[in-house]
Amino acid sequence: MAFWLASERRRQQSDWIQRFDPRFWTVNFPRPMMASVVTTAHDAMRLDLDFYHEGELAGLIWDSEDTLDHPLLAYETRKDYAHCILRFRWKSSGLVALDQPHGPTLTIEGRDASGTPRSWYVRLWNYAEGTPTEASIELPFSKLQSGYTLPGEAIHAGDIDRMFISLAPVGYVEGSSNRLPARRSGWAELTGISCEGEVAMLEIGDVMIPAHGEQMATAYDDAFNQTPARLLRQVEQLGYRGRIVHYVGMSHYYRLEDNMTRVRYGGELCEPARKWHADFFARAVDMGFAPIASLSYELLAQDCPDWWQQRDWNWNYGRTGWDPPSALLSPLSVPAMQFLRSIAAQFVTVMEDAGAEVLFQIGEPWWWIQPDTGAPCIFDYSARQFWGSDIVAITDMRAPMNDAQKALLDRAGQALSDSTDALAQAVRDAATGAAEVMLLAFTPTVLDPQMPELYRANLPVGWAYPAFDRLQLEDYDWLIQGADALRRQALEFVDERLGYPTASQDYLAGFVLDPDDAHTFWPRIDRALDEARERGVEHRFVWALPQVSRDGYTRLPTYEEDEVSPFDDVTYPLSLGTNASASPEFSTSVAVTASGHERRNALWSDARMRYDVGPGVRSQSELRVLLGFFRARFGPARGFRLRDPHDFSSNGGAGEPTAGDEIIGHGDGLSADFQLRRNYGEQRRPITRPEEGSILVSIDGVPASGWTHVGKGLIRFDAPPPAGAEIRAGFRFDVPVRFAEDRLDISGATFAAGEAPSVPLVEIREAS
Repeated sequence: MAFWLASERRRQQSDWIQRFDPRFWTVNFPRPMMASVVTTAHDAMRLDLDFYHEGELAGLIWDSEDTLDHPLLAYETRKDYAHCILRFRWKSSGLVALDQPHGPTLTIEGRDASGTPRSWYVRLWNYAEGTPTEASIELPFSKLQSGYTLPGEAIHAGDIDRMFISLAPVGYVEGSSNRLPARRSGWAELTGISCEGEVAMLEIGDVMIPAHGEQMATAYDDAFNQTPARLLRQVEQLGYRGRIVHYVGMSHYYRLEDNMTRVRYGGELCEPARKWHADFFARAVDMGFAPIASLSYELLAQDCPDWWQQRDWNWNYGRTGWDPPSALLSPLSVPAMQFLRSIAAQFVTVMEDAGAEVLFQIGEPWWWIQPDTGAPCIFDYSARQFWGSDIVAITDMRAPMNDAQKALLDRAGQALSDSTDALAQAVRDAATGAAEVMLLAFTPTVLDPQMPELYRANLPVGWAYPAFDRLQLEDYDWLIQGADALRRQALEFVDERLGYPTASQDYLAGFVLDPDDAHTFWPRIDRALDEARERGVEHRFVWALPQVSRDGYTRLPTYEEDEVSPFDDVTYPLSLGTNASASPEFSTSVAVTASGHERRNALWSDARMRYDVGPGVRSQSELRVLLGFFRARFGPARGFRLRDPHDFSSNGGAGEPTAGDEIIGHGDGLSADFQLRRNYGEQRRPITRPEEGSILVSIDGVPASGWTHVGKGLIRFDAPPPAGAEIRAGFRFDVPVRFAEDRLDISGATFAAGEAPSVPLVEIREAS
C-alpha cells in the first residue's frame, strides 16, 4: 500500500486554533511523583497530581514549537508573544497557593533582546484577582515582569521557546529529597482559557486521511504527559479506525506506598492515571474507537519488590534494556500475580464507566532470558520452591538441553499458562458484561532459533485455542532486520502449536526506535501490514503512535479498483522474427550551461523497452489474430508477455540458462527473498516474468534446492542463505508490455502491397 514519510506540511489542509489551546499543553515531573492533564472543555483543562517527596515539582508546559504531533497535524512555530494576552481562571486544592512562596509561577524560557538565552519567573499571584486558590489571571506578555514582587524585571516576549506553570505540594521544600509524611494529592483546573492580541491564533495542520483499514497502538508510558484529546485527534485524522491497542505501560499507572518507593502490594491505580484513562477511554468511544487495555508482566525495577521479580540460576535479576530498566514479574509469585489481577480489574471498571466494551490484552507474558548470557529467569524464590525436586540448573538456553531440563521448561510453560489463565479470568470476573481477552506474543524472543527449546517455557500449549478470544502476534525485531524467512517459519510454528484460526489472529507491525532508520524500516513495516491483510488477518495495528508522529509515517488507502492487476499473463500470440524492432529507452535531463558544458542527470535507473511488432505480421490470418488480441487486451488497458527475440535468456541474451548466469544477491544470514535480474554492467534490470520451469539457482556455485519461485521473479529460500554467500540464477524470461496506443491502424491495401503495419508496444514497470 502507498505510504509517505512526511517531514513537514506542504500546502496540505490547515485550520486555526487559539493559541494556548488546552489540548496541546503537556505536563512533566520527576519520578516517583505522578501527574496527568486532561481537557474538560474546549477552553479548560484539569491536572491531577500525587506527590511523595518534599522537593517534587510538576510543570504545566506550553511549547512554542510542536515536536509531538505528526508533521501534517502540528501547529505552527511562533515564538513572538509580544502584544499577546493570556487569560484563564485558576482553581486548585492540595497545592501551594497562589499567594505563598513557591506558589504557581510561570517560568518563561527564551532569549532576551540581544539573543542571550534567559529564563524569567513570573509569579501568577501578581497578575491575579481573587483568592489564593481561586482567581482570574491575566498575563499581558508585553507588560510581564519577573520577580516575587512588582515592579520587577521586564521579560522579553519576542523570542520564547517554552513556558511552564510550576505546581508544588503543600509542605514543599525546595531541593529536598525527604519523603512527605504521607502521599499528598492535589489538583488544579484552568478554565475559560483565552488568548487575544497579536498572533492570538495559530495555523495547525488539519489533514484528514481517508480510512485505510489499519489500526493504531499507543502506550501510556510514551504519552502520560499529553492530553488524550491530542493523541486521539492524531489517530483519527491519520486514517486509523476500529480498535486501539493501548499499553498501560510499566511505570506510570500504579500508586506507591506512602512510606517507601514501592508499589502497593494489593495493586492500586494512582489517581492521575485513573483520571487520564477515564478520559482516554471515554473520548475513544465517543469517536467510534474500541480501546484495548494492555497489561504486561513488566514493572519499573526501582518500584518493584525484590521477591516478585524473576531471577536466573545465579540469582541475577531479569532486567530489560530500557533506561531506567524494568523488572519481570514471576508468574509463580503469588503477590505479584495478585497485583496484576487487581490492576486488571480496576482497568475493567474504568473502561466500563467510560462506556467502552471490555477488550483486554495480556501483553507479552514470558520468562525473561538474560540477553548477555542466555540464562532463563525461572529461578526466583517462588519458582525454586515450586519446582521442588524437579529443579535443575539451566544457565544458557543456547546450549543443548537434556530431558530433565526440557521437563523443567515444560513446567515453566505450564506455570506461565496458569498465570495468564488466572489473569484472564480476573478480567472476565470484573466485567459486568462480556469481556474479550487477547494474548500478545513476541515471536523473535519466544522462538529464537538460537534457543530451540525456549518455546516450551514461553509458548506453552496451555495457550492453545480457544484459551483466549484472540491471539496477537508481533515480530518487529525480525521484521526490521528483513528476516522474512524466520517470520514465516514462526507463523507456521505458532499455527501448528496453538491452532488459532486466522480469523482469531491479530498482527502488530513496528517499530522504529531510532529515527535515523526510518527510511529503511518503515517500508518493511508497511509491507508487513499488507502481507497480514493478504493472509486474512482482520485486525492489524501499527506500533506505535509516537514513532508514527515523529517520523511522519502516513498510510494511504488503497481502493478496490487499484488492487485489480491490469495484466493478463498470456504471451503475444505471433512470432516476431528478426524484423521486429526493439529500442531501449532512458530518460535523461541534460542542462547546457552558458559556456556550452553539459550537466546530465539520469532520471531512470533502468531502461524501458519499446517495440514495434508490426513487421512480424506475415499474413491476413495473422493480422486477424493481432486484431483479436488487441481487442481482448482493451488496447493499452491490459498488459501481456512478449518474448524479446534479442534478449530472452540470462545466458548472453539467447543461450541456454545455467545456474551460474546472473548474480541476484549475497546472503546476509537473514534475507530469504532474492529478485531475479539481468545485469548490464552497473545497470540492474528486475525480471518479473520468468518462464516457469526454466529457473536454476546456485549458492556459491553449487546448485541449490529448497527454494520456490513465488511470482514476479521473486526467489524465496526455505532457509536464508549464509552470510556472504553468492546467489546466482539462470532463466528465460518475457518482457511485460502493453499496446502503446488506443488505436491500431491497419490498411488491407497497404498490407497486401507488402507494407508492414506499425504495432508499437511499451514495457510495463512492474513492482517486484
